[in-house]
Amino acid sequence: MKSVQDALYNWLTIHIVAKARPHDAAARDTASFFRAILENDFGVTAVDAVKDETNGQYIVEYVRGGETKAARFPLELAEAMWRQIEAEPEKYG
Repeated sequence: MKSVQDALYNWLTIHIVAKARPHDAAARDTASFFRAILENDFGVTAVDAVKDETNGQYIVEYVRGGETKAARFPLELAEAMWRQIEAEPEKYG
C-alpha cells in the first residue's frame, strides 16, 4: 500500500462485507489482514467506521501517532464490493 488512505479504504470495503456476512471466514480473515497492514505499515493503533447516510459517506476514525484522525469515503464506493457479492452470491461461496 502506498498510503494510509489506500489501506483505510481497503480495510473499510472488506470490513463492510465481514460485518454484513458474519459467517464469511474469508471476509473476516481479509479484514484482519488489512487491519494488520494498518497497524504494521502505518502505525494505526485503532480504527472504526461509521456509516453517515445523511451525507452519503463512511467516516473512518483512526488513531495514528497518538492523534485521532478521520477519513471519509463515499457510500457507493465503500459498499461496491459488498453489493457485488450480494448481487451474485453464487460466485462468493
